[in-house]
Amino acid sequence: MKKLSLVIIGLLCILSCTETKKDKSQKKPQSAMAQSVGKINELSVVIDNELWKGSLGDTIRKYFGAEVPGLPQVEPLFSMRQMPSTAFSGLARKNRTFIWIRKGKKKSFDLLKNKYATPQLGAVISGTDSEIISQIKEHHETIVSKFKTIETKEKQSRIRKSLEKIPQLQEKLGVKINIPSAYRLAMEEDTFFWIRKDISHGSMNLIVYELPLGTITKDSNTVGSIIKMRDSIGTLKIPAGETGTNKFITEEAYAPYLYETKLAGRFTFETKGTWEIKDRFMSGPFVNYAIEDEKNNRLLVLEGFVFAPSVNKRDNMFELEAIIKTIKFE
Repeated sequence: MKKLSLVIIGLLCILSCTETKKDKSQKKPQSAMAQSVGKINELSVVIDNELWKGSLGDTIRKYFGAEVPGLPQVEPLFSMRQMPSTAFSGLARKNRTFIWIRKGKKKSFDLLKNKYATPQLGAVISGTDSEIISQIKEHHETIVSKFKTIETKEKQSRIRKSLEKIPQLQEKLGVKINIPSAYRLAMEEDTFFWIRKDISHGSMNLIVYELPLGTITKDSNTVGSIIKMRDSIGTLKIPAGETGTNKFITEEAYAPYLYETKLAGRFTFETKGTWEIKDRFMSGPFVNYAIEDEKNNRLLVLEGFVFAPSVNKRDNMFELEAIIKTIKFE
């Protein structure tokens, strides 16, 4: 009997040790991971100092510090913070986005999701100088797109913490948009809304309106029809002077950037450029999303624009884009 008891105890000990090993080998659940940190559009670049000063650093700056389209002044896609690999530990590993250059390792390219914190995305690129440069050239569009996606989601998460209630958007236009509480309703009509936020050097603005479905032509004159659309709305709806005689129009000197995308599952024209009020020497960037809502036989237009002379506007425009991308149709 005594021998049997010892055998049973031994078996229980073995099972206990096995379970402990299993628990230790299991991945830490995402809920237990540290929260990522960092400003919006801030990118950590893990690369040794001498490499950062050479051709590798130049390549990284070329593709990840490229000019943001549609802004009146040159601003980079990301604000980059370089650090050597020896410094990439502790809090530094909690940054939401990072690029890790590992020279001398076998050629490879990996995207690491939530490796050290959540939400987080890192691009790890290894190889010789020439191999790393070629991989950056090959994969930079994918990396930038995924970094911007995670940054947009983070911005939207912050926006949701304090929302302004504008039920009229749902009542009159049949849509829901997450508007931060810092914004106020500046103008409301049946199918036109102007929402704005005052900032220290000007204002951030969002307009939402609907037009007939065929307003924008899908041909070689698409950009022209978008300019005509927004200039007519700007002239009619946006007061641009004390007498209202100055026109809020698309800047004539530069052609806007045009893209095709989808919002809320619907085909959308995305246009980026600059607006101007000639007689008052005022101008700034805009982003315009024209969404085809075939179910309701209409074009729903959402536009964000900023007036903030002499200051950077990348992050202002990024906020407006993040707001617009929360749109949901009834």
